[in-house]
Amino acid sequence: MSLYSFGIEPLSCHAWNKDRTQIAVSPNNNVVNIYEKKGKDWMKIHELTEHSGRITGVDWAPESNRIVTCASDRNAYVWSLKDGVWKPTLVLVRINRAATCVKWSPLENKFALGSGARLISVCYFEKENDWWLSKHIKKPMCSTVLSLDWHPNNILLAAGSADLHCRVFSAYIKDIEEKPGPTPWGSKMPFGEVMLELKDCGGWVHGVSFSPSGDQLAWVAHNSSISVVDAAQGKEVTQLTTDHLPLLSVLFVSPTEIVAAGHNCCPYQFTYKGPGALEFVKKLDIPKQTSKGSMSAMQHFRNLDKKATEEDSNELNTLHQNSIMQLCIVSGEKGKVEKFSSVSLDGAVGIWTFKVRI
Repeated sequence: MSLYSFGIEPLSCHAWNKDRTQIAVSPNNNVVNIYEKKGKDWMKIHELTEHSGRITGVDWAPESNRIVTCASDRNAYVWSLKDGVWKPTLVLVRINRAATCVKWSPLENKFALGSGARLISVCYFEKENDWWLSKHIKKPMCSTVLSLDWHPNNILLAAGSADLHCRVFSAYIKDIEEKPGPTPWGSKMPFGEVMLELKDCGGWVHGVSFSPSGDQLAWVAHNSSISVVDAAQGKEVTQLTTDHLPLLSVLFVSPTEIVAAGHNCCPYQFTYKGPGALEFVKKLDIPKQTSKGSMSAMQHFRNLDKKATEEDSNELNTLHQNSIMQLCIVSGEKGKVEKFSSVSLDGAVGIWTFKVRI
């Protein structure tokens, strides 16, 4: 595991290019900075500055090399690299509240955007008019959409929201794609069809992730729980309530292994072997070894008085020093992840090596 600091500002979101030599990060403001790795250092090479509100989501399409950004200014832009300069194209998302998250589909022919307007905008490119259009999925959401993830078939879309629900929708757009075949989630898939609705997930649903096969869906909620619904097993739900602080991001790293992270500042590994078999495996962060120096008696009692502890350090014994906001795959396929990254409110990006248990 390694840690790279990008300044003192918190990092809210990040995305990698195809060969992982460049990273796009937002330092919790209206700018996306693109850094390139040169030797051991990261050098800033571009700034994407079109937004007027705080950036809430960024995603980088590996094959088409397009970046999509969304922000609290209720706008989304698709950025294309032309002659060494990133040029923005405004997307007609038609929302009256802040955008909260954005995600390219696996085939990169559309993307989904969640917002505080209680809807999901599924955006696609219309060649005739040379612009990005959107179709809205509105019902039955009652609050802000907090997280999104695409099914591998490019049609189904999972969404977690602040109304304590986790849902799977069909995002099939007949203008740009062929009619989809049946899946374990259902066979009829007109646009906006609710394939699954899980009520009262225990809190805001902060993160969702489909398994590599697309037959399972994991999510993390604000009641410190992680859950998996298995479409191949009659859509049976397995929930595990942890004793950690709430988790904010979740990622399938193999068909059975899941990594999640959040307010505890470090990633945790879970394993799912089938309905009723969701277990905590281990903490992936190796604690720092702190060397205790000599402390005067006065300092000892001062610490007890001020901090209710004998320790003299304010530093956490984890790699990150603040909440982890997002996890991303760095190397390997979704079914066999070798490395993944994390961004944190401490202004750093962590890169973690993952080894599947045998």
